Amino acid sequence: MMKPVFSAASLDDFATLYPAHPGLLRHDLTDHPLLRLDALVALAQRMTPDTVEYNRADLPIGIDPADIPANRLSIAETIRSIERNGSWMVLKFVEQDPAYRALLKETLAALHPVTDPATGPMLTQAGFIFISSPDAVTPFHFDPEHNILLQIRGDKVMTVCPAHDERIVPGEHHETFHMGGHRNLPWRDDFSTKAEAFRLTPGDALHVPVKAPHWVKNGPDVSISFSITWRSRWSYQEADARGMNHVLRGLGLEPKAPKAFPDHNIGKSVAYRVIRRAKRVFGRG
Repeated sequence: MMKPVFSAASLDDFATLYPAHPGLLRHDLTDHPLLRLDALVALAQRMTPDTVEYNRADLPIGIDPADIPANRLSIAETIRSIERNGSWMVLKFVEQDPAYRALLKETLAALHPVTDPATGPMLTQAGFIFISSPDAVTPFHFDPEHNILLQIRGDKVMTVCPAHDERIVPGEHHETFHMGGHRNLPWRDDFSTKAEAFRLTPGDALHVPVKAPHWVKNGPDVSISFSITWRSRWSYQEADARGMNHVLRGLGLEPKAPKAFPDHNIGKSVAYRVIRRAKRVFGRG
């Protein structure tokens, strides 16, 4: 049993934020041996290629994923030379490795007293580790999970926009994502007036609400961050409602956006699940 990742005071802060508001917390994982660079090289070599993403990091805030250039290095070379190769990388679903699965589960377990009363049991728990060169940019995007990003080494600034402002992310972009599209989003400079910038140093953690668009700029040193994520019944309902909106839009209608937490989206969620089930049963598009 490791020492508590989050203090009682930090959990109190989290309770004021979760699940709708971004904000800073504190954690105690900065010295964990599994999050050192040498351990991450070994982890990356154990992982399958589809669970490691790595690219050049001299990117604009908004970029089409098809335009992101490769760095032409191997996974291990990218990590070993991260100080000078101008790259960013993410090790995805690290819970597939037994040691990292135990780390993720114990870290998330500390949050249950806050999350369970608000959004129910944690579903589909997953961990992501980001390793980035100095000054690297992670482009503007959103994620469907509840997320806390723990800063382990180096510093970065994450700029977060409101989660449900369709002037920033129109409904069609949400629907395209849930139909298999990429999570990257177009960026306009005027979005900055609606965004909040959070600077993270080792020991800081940032709660990022479901679907809150954000981008990241690293500081002058190598950065390591550990993203702990989970889904909830509410987040799955939101995704299903977006899928139902895609169906309705295809019929020429202008559907309303899913309701924000704490309201639920049961009607559209159930309808879309029925449609998906019918497609599987009858094999129809």
